[in-house]
This record gives sequence, structure tokens and C-alpha cells, in this order.
Amino acid sequence: MRCMVIVKASKASEKGVMPSPELLAAMGKYNDELIKAGIIKEAGGLRPTSHGKRVRFSGAQRIVIDGPFTPAQEQIAGYWIWQVKSMDEAVEWLKRCPNPMLEDSEIEIRPEFEAADFAR
Repeated sequence: MRCMVIVKASKASEKGVMPSPELLAAMGKYNDELIKAGIIKEAGGLRPTSHGKRVRFSGAQRIVIDGPFTPAQEQIAGYWIWQVKSMDEAVEWLKRCPNPMLEDSEIEIRPEFEAADFAR
């Protein structure tokens, strides 16, 4: 099962506060464990939403909306794409993750659709 692991933003990450060297090292070690286990397929950190744009679709009309977007905790600061056997395995791996934020945070796991999900 492939899943996206979504790191939710925080007020600090939305202000562009970078992680400490210690947190970067801890996350690097964690990512190395994911790589050695064959779990991680892709990963990335995102700039604050103040650097982003959204495009709203309404019929044939397209409206561009400049960031920042709120509330901060509903935004995405980073992600991984994992290949795991089950949601339980993903949860177990995620429980080992260092807290990626300077404050309390949440990380969401969302499974991708598979071809069988669209079979009729």
C-alpha cells in the first residue's frame, strides 16, 4: 500500500522558522531508517504558504489566490510517500518519528487509491 504522510504546518513553520540542527539530524536519522527499510519513496519539505498560490475553479473561470493561507495547522509543511504493508505498519513507523515541529503537531497518513478501487 502506498500512502502519503502529511506533516501539518505550525505557526512557526508558517513564519519560516527553520528546524534546529538537532532536529534536522534526528529527522535525517529517521529518514535513513525509512530508506534502509525500503519504506520511503519520496519526501519533501514545503515553504510557508506565503510563497504559495491557489487556483480556484468555478465553471470556466480560474481565480488565482495568493498565500498565506490560514489556519496554519490546516496547511501542509512537508510530506513523505511511503510503501507499507498496511495502515498499521505506517502508524508504527510514524510513532517512531521525532516531532517535526517546535510545538505540538500532527502528522496525517492517507492511503492512495489503488487500481482495484476503480474496478467495476
